[in-house]
Amino acid sequence: MSAGDFQLAARLWQDGLNQSTGDVSAWLNLAACQRATGNLDGAFIAVDGALGQDPRDFMALLMRASLLERAGRHRDAGPAYGTALLQAPPEHALDAATRRAVAHAREVNTAYSEELSDVLKSHIGGRGGESESRRVNVFVDFVLGRRKNYRQEPVGYFYPGLPAIEFWDRHEFPWLHELESQTETIHQELLNVLGKADTDFAPYIDYSDSIPLDQWKQLNRSPRWGAFHLREHGAPIAKNIARCPKTYELLQSLPQPIVPNRSPAAMFSALAPHTHIPPHTGVANTRLVVHLPLIVPDGCRFRVGNETRSYTDGEAWVFDDTIEHEAWNDSNEPRIILLFDVWNPRLSQWEQEMIAEISGALDEFNGAATSVSSPQL
Repeated sequence: MSAGDFQLAARLWQDGLNQSTGDVSAWLNLAACQRATGNLDGAFIAVDGALGQDPRDFMALLMRASLLERAGRHRDAGPAYGTALLQAPPEHALDAATRRAVAHAREVNTAYSEELSDVLKSHIGGRGGESESRRVNVFVDFVLGRRKNYRQEPVGYFYPGLPAIEFWDRHEFPWLHELESQTETIHQELLNVLGKADTDFAPYIDYSDSIPLDQWKQLNRSPRWGAFHLREHGAPIAKNIARCPKTYELLQSLPQPIVPNRSPAAMFSALAPHTHIPPHTGVANTRLVVHLPLIVPDGCRFRVGNETRSYTDGEAWVFDDTIEHEAWNDSNEPRIILLFDVWNPRLSQWEQEMIAEISGALDEFNGAATSVSSPQL
């Protein structure tokens, strides 16, 4: 092979493999020789031999994809490169030639995915409503492997039959417009709070050092993520409500999940400059979380599952916090939002009552009111 006599090398590799099934490298050397002599059929057979030894071998999968591309089978090469990339080692572990091959694999696979996406989404066109079109487009992304299937993973309670939706459609919450129309009033009450020497913003993460802190170690008891609570574990915070009466009155008109000792929650949430809230999930999928941005400088982002959004002052959204989510403030200014929870709209009135009753029975059985909390962004 070093001398460039690929025909002789191919015969020698084949002779050896006739006596023993060999290992992956022997089959790949044979495939390389067959490819060099233009014998693509022989190269495919040799690559299949390598994959017969290890169906997940990265180099064998990469070579098979390159053979498909060389044979002009571009529609087959695109997904084949994608399969190979799933098995790729870390880039620092690759030599220069393999890094170039991996970069080419990504280019071909991306071009294939984009072409296929255009074809599939052309069938959607302008048909269907906004929500239906969104779901069909997400379905196409799942088909193409461009979107991870994030699931609800509540740390406390999972209620069956509720859909896992990252950001919910606005039409499910007709009161959002009224909330947004009061942004200036809420913002003014926030400024009044911030204007006092004692703002009563407390560290939002406040766990005992005796429990595993995991991703919260950096933020535990830190003022970098603060909360000015109007309701905490369902209980109204009278001294804070007195400073924000109009905000609290508006919240009282919304479908908040009344579960004694547990919810609702309502607060101004402040994130310090250059602070990251790590990925996590919330307590229960029986309620959703609302953000109303009030002070959001450029450089603030929020991710739920696959979707990352930037904030706009006065434009609220509703999301499922039992789906993995995280937040960034990459600016030089604080980010402050109004945060509160509401019932999941797919629950009936009876289900809401039963959830509250069962939660109360749990607390009573355990002999105390047990507040179950988890960070909400």
